[in-house]
Amino acid sequence: MKILYVAAGIPVPGALGGSTHAYEVARGLARRGHEVHLVAASREGWRGLAPFARPVSSRLDGIYLHHQDVPRALSLLGAGPVLRLARAVRPDVIMERYYNFAGAGILAARRLGVPALLEVNALIVDPPAVFKRRLDDMLGGPLRRWAEWQCRAADRIVTPLHTTVPASIPRARIVELPWGADVERFAPVAWQRRQIHSPPNVVFLGSFRAWHGVVDVVRAGLRLLAGGHDLRFTLIGDGPERAAAVALAAPQAERFTFTGAVPYARVPELLAAADVGVAPFTTAPHPALRAAGFFWSPLKVYEYMAAGLPVVTTAIPPLTEIIREGREGALFPEGDVEALAAAIARVLADPAAALAMGAAARARVEAHYSWQRHCAELERILEGLR
Repeated sequence: MKILYVAAGIPVPGALGGSTHAYEVARGLARRGHEVHLVAASREGWRGLAPFARPVSSRLDGIYLHHQDVPRALSLLGAGPVLRLARAVRPDVIMERYYNFAGAGILAARRLGVPALLEVNALIVDPPAVFKRRLDDMLGGPLRRWAEWQCRAADRIVTPLHTTVPASIPRARIVELPWGADVERFAPVAWQRRQIHSPPNVVFLGSFRAWHGVVDVVRAGLRLLAGGHDLRFTLIGDGPERAAAVALAAPQAERFTFTGAVPYARVPELLAAADVGVAPFTTAPHPALRAAGFFWSPLKVYEYMAAGLPVVTTAIPPLTEIIREGREGALFPEGDVEALAAAIARVLADPAAALAMGAAARARVEAHYSWQRHCAELERILEGLR
């Protein structure tokens, strides 16, 4: 099967969660024997007018990669080159990663009479608390109408949680499918050789944004250190909360390592040097999560699990379905820093139990939350559209 996969504005390869998603889906489908053409960016931002004429094509890990460096907010201006590429490739199906200002892949599919699948990883219609939604309402709702058109024009919609899709779209056309981790790339150290490091290393991976809780990790770490726990902390990633997190950690700076954003290829080695992974998500600063529920499929949690780490995360669905208290890690009430610190201490209190939790986490991600499983299910859905 020939698949054209449009991920407008997402840099591939790249360090963003979206970069990992697009790369792993394209690579996973290619490894299942399909010819995959991925349209993505080479980097974030603007690179002049050249991309509008013709994407820059290359090969990457069995994928035909077509770089189109158009800013995400202007994604639809790249619709012409995407259509020309689709005519040249003659795909059996077109997939598109949803974005407010995107839609070139869905347009090409409708123009060429090709089945279309829409990937949705965020709330399609923003809640009223978001300025963009209020502005759209003032203008008569053009963004909302365009978003709903993309949903109606797609033959199938794949999303971690159906509430991301407007209620006007029939639920029968939606397939709930979680993200995953590459269980081959994140193969853990053999259990008979695995030991908790001295001192134990607590890792945070991901975006340094308020709803990912990186500042809460530092606050919990400082509480634990003040209470006599011998720990170190590795914080992987970047974002607007980084400066605040670094400043907060300053009194115990030698205990906190901030790596900055790192290439995806480096993440497995960094997780291999850790003993517990933390993901203290909080919905309070994120209006869309408050409106639709926790619709994210938490990439960091799956990668911790694939690396054989016990996981400490927030006690909200579906995180409570992925990580079960005392089995794959520990849960704590949302926004409670003291409980977060206690959960980390609880996991590390018994090294043998922590290793057993990590082994259980690895087994669970292999069974339910791998990119390999995701792509097998995606293949089944795409085959059904032909």
